[in-house]
Amino acid sequence: MVFFFNSVLNQYGGLFVTMLISGVLGLSLYVPLMTGQLSLASAGFYGVGGYVGALLSENVFSSAHGNSSVVYMLIEMLLAGLLAGLLALPVGILALRVRGIYLALATTAFVEVTRILALNADFTGGATGIFGIPQPFQTQAGYLWVAVPLLLVSLWIVYRIERIRIGRAFVALREDELAASAIGIHPMRYRLLAFVIGAVLAGVAGALTAHLINIWSPAEGTFDESIAILAFVLIGGSRTAFGPVLGGMLLTALPEVLRGLGDISSLPGWLTYFLQNGRFLIYGVLIALSVLFFPQGLLSPDTFKRWRSKRQMGPTIPSEPAAEPARQIP
Repeated sequence: MVFFFNSVLNQYGGLFVTMLISGVLGLSLYVPLMTGQLSLASAGFYGVGGYVGALLSENVFSSAHGNSSVVYMLIEMLLAGLLAGLLALPVGILALRVRGIYLALATTAFVEVTRILALNADFTGGATGIFGIPQPFQTQAGYLWVAVPLLLVSLWIVYRIERIRIGRAFVALREDELAASAIGIHPMRYRLLAFVIGAVLAGVAGALTAHLINIWSPAEGTFDESIAILAFVLIGGSRTAFGPVLGGMLLTALPEVLRGLGDISSLPGWLTYFLQNGRFLIYGVLIALSVLFFPQGLLSPDTFKRWRSKRQMGPTIPSEPAAEPARQIP
């Protein structure tokens, strides 16, 4: 049993870690969405966090043997989240003046600006990026020791935010901004706070991913990543913190499952190519289907209410059928 467990971790450890990081990225979009703002900037802060982790590990924390300790990586993650949060302040002040689809376009422009800057800057390695990022673990499965606590802490923070005054202010802004302003909630202040929290989560996830994949380039943190993160939230659920985590983990595992199906030799060539490379097309179809059949995603507050009510009611004991009246003998 232990041998089987170790073999699974060695083979799919990187996938498990990526699934957990996707859950954190889903939360980074979920927090701004709590205030009713459709921000696609998470991918940009994710890219910034990756470059912070890569540059610090290469130029500051690297040792003579090219290795990196876990402590140094945790410091890089904290600094990446801090820098992403600081960068989110001016970006949010400018972008949050607009609403709806215009905010989505403005944050998409921010993602493209960060990609172009990384593509043309010398310290980021240009188009080739930064290679050979020092590894604190011997295998990718070792990153589970960091990714699991990261997701649990992020989920706990967002879960607690939902249940304190800040979270109630977020929801009030999402439901009715005018009514929220009338009771003393400052829209810009709380929206900016949600924007910064999402940026911090994305930056921390980017620094961890840079170590995991051992390279960071302008190909990471692009508009495609923004659409993937949006799919995590819409499919998993946009009304509870557990929804984006579920959506991120499922949709991250989905391409690997499809790629495994594409390796079947008896399939036609076009179907094999589609299964191996049609990830974003499948994402689009799933988003359309979820909007039609699951408007609030796979997980919603109603889902937990139904589960809670079933647990309180307990198992139902079927009643015995009523005895038939005795027939009178004529």
